[in-house]
Amino acid sequence: MKAARIVVLTVAVAAGGVAALLAGRSEKPAQQNIAAPKFDTVDVLIAKSDISRGQTLSAADVSWQAWPASSAGGNFIRKTDQPQAVDNLNGMIARLPFVAGEPIRDAKLVNSKGSGFMAAILPSGMRAVSTQISPENGAGGFILPNDRVDVIMTPRGNREADKNGTTSETILRNIRVLAIDQTVEEKNGQKVVVGKTATLELLPSQAETLALSQQLGTLSLALRSIADGSADDSNTDETDTRRNINVVRYGVSYKITPR
Repeated sequence: MKAARIVVLTVAVAAGGVAALLAGRSEKPAQQNIAAPKFDTVDVLIAKSDISRGQTLSAADVSWQAWPASSAGGNFIRKTDQPQAVDNLNGMIARLPFVAGEPIRDAKLVNSKGSGFMAAILPSGMRAVSTQISPENGAGGFILPNDRVDVIMTPRGNREADKNGTTSETILRNIRVLAIDQTVEEKNGQKVVVGKTATLELLPSQAETLALSQQLGTLSLALRSIADGSADDSNTDETDTRRNINVVRYGVSYKITPR
């Protein structure tokens, strides 16, 4: 065999080896199918769409959905515990709103049992008392349901009080507005509710104060900022909150204690 042929054969074998080596490196390793971790789930009852405060529930408003068992709170309604929950909730009233996909909780529902809507959503121990308002004494109509207000009384025909320097006084503080007329929540982007009646959520003693004040003077609602609407009045001067308002009418002196 001639030397030239041997050289050519050697080069060809070497080139083939290099090509085989490169081809082996270019092959991608086989992908391994890693099974996704399995979670234990439980069917919980959720809101299919937004449910507004005071809305009466029906079977079309709720549905069952798989939920991770580890994050399903004890206050969730589980299908294993209440398989007939969809039918049992029919006719219940939402005390508080739900957003779509939110689990239904018994604490946010109330059974009206034939009572009216306001009686059904009113917290235990509280009273709903209405008072007349107008744009002039109701913050120009910018007070909405669930806002917090202070109630201010201006005595009528009270010359004795004027002599003593007593004019308008805050008689109730940090009071939640339940409704304006019959509007109980903001709807369809409504920003202003101009009504003639505001329904307030009061304690029994506060209801008595409001009833007496309505007879003795003109009431105005002062809208509180949302930043301090749920805060207490611990930073208010104690002498002011405890001072009695002396109102003289028809020769009778009344004392109203701000609360």
